[in-house]
Amino acid sequence: MTAAGKVVRGRRREKRGIALVLVLGAIAIMTVMLTEFQDEATGELSAALADRDALKGEYLAKSGINLARLLLASEKTVVRPALAMLSFGKSAPPQIPVWEFSDKILGAFNDKEASVDFAALTNTDPSQGKNLGIEGGRFAVDIVDEDSKVNVNVAARGDLITENRLALQLLALMGGDQYSPMFEQRDRDDNFTDRAAVCGAIIDWADADENMNQCDPRSATPVTQAAEDASYQLLKKPYFRKNAAYDSLDELHLVRGISDDFWATFVDPEPDKPKKRVMTVWGQGAVNVNTANAQTLLLLACAYATPGTKLCNDLTEMDKFIRGVGMAKIFLSGIPIFGSGQEFIKAMTGTGSGMVATILKGLQIEPVVFTSVTEASKATSAESSVFSIYADGIVNGYQRKTRVRIHTVVDFRTAPAPGASPLTALTPSLDGGAAAAPPVGAFGAGTASGGSANDLAQILAPNPGGTIIYYRME
Repeated sequence: MTAAGKVVRGRRREKRGIALVLVLGAIAIMTVMLTEFQDEATGELSAALADRDALKGEYLAKSGINLARLLLASEKTVVRPALAMLSFGKSAPPQIPVWEFSDKILGAFNDKEASVDFAALTNTDPSQGKNLGIEGGRFAVDIVDEDSKVNVNVAARGDLITENRLALQLLALMGGDQYSPMFEQRDRDDNFTDRAAVCGAIIDWADADENMNQCDPRSATPVTQAAEDASYQLLKKPYFRKNAAYDSLDELHLVRGISDDFWATFVDPEPDKPKKRVMTVWGQGAVNVNTANAQTLLLLACAYATPGTKLCNDLTEMDKFIRGVGMAKIFLSGIPIFGSGQEFIKAMTGTGSGMVATILKGLQIEPVVFTSVTEASKATSAESSVFSIYADGIVNGYQRKTRVRIHTVVDFRTAPAPGASPLTALTPSLDGGAAAAPPVGAFGAGTASGGSANDLAQILAPNPGGTIIYYRME
């Protein structure tokens, strides 16, 4: 082999494997690109699925709310008339808390698991019905009676008697000796705030006047000329109190003295269980003694009891009362434990004859002496009209669960009966009887869109499903 041939052959040896390196490099680059494309596509798909499930969950929650409103509206038109027929008209039946069984009653419209509860309750087969059930998700509905709680928004009514009534309830709520350490420490603003100061701050936030409330309902001069904003203006980040009604329960966090411990003890002890909430900013004001929990009934009695009442100062006596009310509710299984607010007063004074009164006597609980039976009666009720509906739309996905919660508050005080004319409530007759709906156009001339002012009146008319006064989606 010549020298030139050896040189060419050597150069070929030096270039051997270049093609393999190029191929491997190309494969590596393509692998990185494909991996990036796959991650991006997977992320976009996951986001799309999450948005899809969130939208589905939102409408499942809305379905739960609408069904809950239908259930609440049916209590007056279906449940109570049926009970009146069974009692042969001897007495008007009390309000039945159908909302306590919402999960079972609405099971026919839910998924297969919930329909089993409905079938057990009604002894029917939901699968034989049409357009029942849900596929691909479910809803969970929790209906809370806001009239069974202490309503701090009554302070916005501008009525001194109502403010004193609220002050009595708040002081009774915070009155236990076991809570004293909470009011002996500095609050979040590094100030000392006792029970009366917290009570007055809650009232001052909502009332319309500029005077500081001393929260002394038994005093003839319950207010002082001190400015309500004084304590808020001395903070590191000063602000003014609202001087108007609370819009939501969370607004209580802004009130002087409302610490996290206070919130967890007196306002919302278990956020996942809203039925255990003690306070509200919605409701009529009077507490429904049939749906209120035992703790609320206890503070309601102690708010108007004479000083030194054993039930309000002895922990053993308190425990017996709470157990006694709990036993009565278990025995009656959803049937109202009181026929009226007056029956609750009689049970507490030892003059009643119902089941609660019998149990309290059997437990040897000393009767309560009220400072004013009249005022105590005004603070009680056996009828609820304002409800919170917590509806969760739940969609199960691959290795994840999407949950959308909607909290809405519905007021049924002006709700007409289902099937009634939507304009009836807007056109009362002069003699107090039922009034016929006005003819089309009675409220004014036609609108530019071709409709009439009567169309607007129909939109603004009270809804048989109640009026939504609060709405929040999480």
